[in-house]
Amino acid sequence: MPSCAFVAVLSLSTFNIASAHVTLDKKEVAIGSFYKAVLTVPHGCDGSPTVKIAVQIPEGVISVKPMVKPGWTIEIKRGAYAKPYSFLHGAKFTEGPKEIVWSGGALPDGYFDEFILQTFVAGELTPGTTLYFPVTQTCQKGEHRWVQVPSAGKPDEHLGEPAPAIKLIPAASKGH
Repeated sequence: MPSCAFVAVLSLSTFNIASAHVTLDKKEVAIGSFYKAVLTVPHGCDGSPTVKIAVQIPEGVISVKPMVKPGWTIEIKRGAYAKPYSFLHGAKFTEGPKEIVWSGGALPDGYFDEFILQTFVAGELTPGTTLYFPVTQTCQKGEHRWVQVPSAGKPDEHLGEPAPAIKLIPAASKGH
């Protein structure tokens, strides 16, 4: 017969796994800087393995390059930006990746993995703004849509399937 402490720990660990969300490893990013976005996928869909991850790229996140994952295929969906964004050496970006899709692999439900993007957060963005990276996680059976964002004026609102997010902070000073 299992001890009460073991059952309590098992219950808590099962709750944590079941309630885990797709998240970004950093919560704050400076405008006008490179940003390595690491999306952690902590589980599948009720026992079913993850077979596809699609992440929408927020406006102002440019020069997006996905990291190759062995066994997965990458699709880059491109589109026009709402306005031009400045990049290095005076370059202006008017279009670029709007969605990145990894598919063809299989991430078992009992495991986690990371899906990585190298990006640049445009200097034209406003510090204090929160950017959301909506993610659709497709499994062999089922789907999680990590696309919910808080209502205006309710940043601490509880959401069932929240979109991964970063808060923008001022650019680092360029002093020597």
